[in-house]
Amino acid sequence: MLACNDLWKIFGKTPDKVYQAIAPSLSEADDPSTRHGYPDHVVAVRGVSFEVDKGETFVVMGLSGSGKSTLVRCLTRLTEPTAGELFIEGRDVRRMSEAALRQLRRFKVSMVFQNFGLFPHRRVIDNVAYGLEVRGVSLRDRHDQATHMIDLVGLKGWEMHYPRQLSGGMQQRVGLARALAVDPDVMLFDEPFSALDPLIRREMQDELLRLQGTLHKTSVFITHDFTEALKLGDRIAIMRNGRFVQVGTPQELVLRPKDDYVRAFVKDAPRAKVLTAKTIMTPLPAGYPGFSPNGHSRACGTDASLETILPMLADGDVSVTVLQSGDAVGAVDRAGVIRALASVV
Repeated sequence: MLACNDLWKIFGKTPDKVYQAIAPSLSEADDPSTRHGYPDHVVAVRGVSFEVDKGETFVVMGLSGSGKSTLVRCLTRLTEPTAGELFIEGRDVRRMSEAALRQLRRFKVSMVFQNFGLFPHRRVIDNVAYGLEVRGVSLRDRHDQATHMIDLVGLKGWEMHYPRQLSGGMQQRVGLARALAVDPDVMLFDEPFSALDPLIRREMQDELLRLQGTLHKTSVFITHDFTEALKLGDRIAIMRNGRFVQVGTPQELVLRPKDDYVRAFVKDAPRAKVLTAKTIMTPLPAGYPGFSPNGHSRACGTDASLETILPMLADGDVSVTVLQSGDAVGAVDRAGVIRALASVV
């Protein structure tokens, strides 16, 4: 659905010249502003490559200044990339005309920002319907669609209120409804929940997961919160100094961090919530007898979390059979769980 190949963004007066000078020899440790004699330029994104499958939530996580927000803005050329390839549904975004780019932003891709971006003089229903209005959809049809989206994000009854009458969490729900109203193929989220209180933030994360379970949108989600990344991402890219340090599933990052930088992020991860039976089980040999509910009361699916498995191991020296499509494929015992929780893997 979305693919980037060797994408760069350099800020400064002569970005193309700087790119030609530094790209062939720039290593991961290099800082172009100090080592290549270009102090007036900032390399925000350097050599980033990734793909996002249809229906996948791809999270880009990094500290402030890592380049993650610049990267997501490059995906629709809100920020113009300096070099590299960028494709959405196989179409070359970097070669698009201004007219084609407007069509992409109106029909294919929606973006949810941190600061909500609502029109203060418009009621909720008209904020949600704005993208459809830009498309030229009739008032009745766009209000019907907006009403449906408002209901979907849990704001039924607030259609005629103004943004100032809503809490921060409710305003972000309006922003989410507006992005969904145009039925985009790709959704981009630039730290949408970072300004919210912790409780409201968790509620919005749960809301997004619920909507994703229903709508299956292809999403790129930017965050500086690793716990949020673990909760929302099918895969996570950890970004540092404009580069991807490691890309993998939450389980892969927690179990096999590439270096000390990634290891520092995963150190305090809620491993019992992240790790699954599939990642820690001892595989069973082919042809292992099938699971019988009458003969064994302890079993779980491959996606069961350690948090779910732990109570099953509370009584006695037992193991939990791991099932996939009804077949026993592995087993989890106390020792395996302890090793996983203690990072001794």
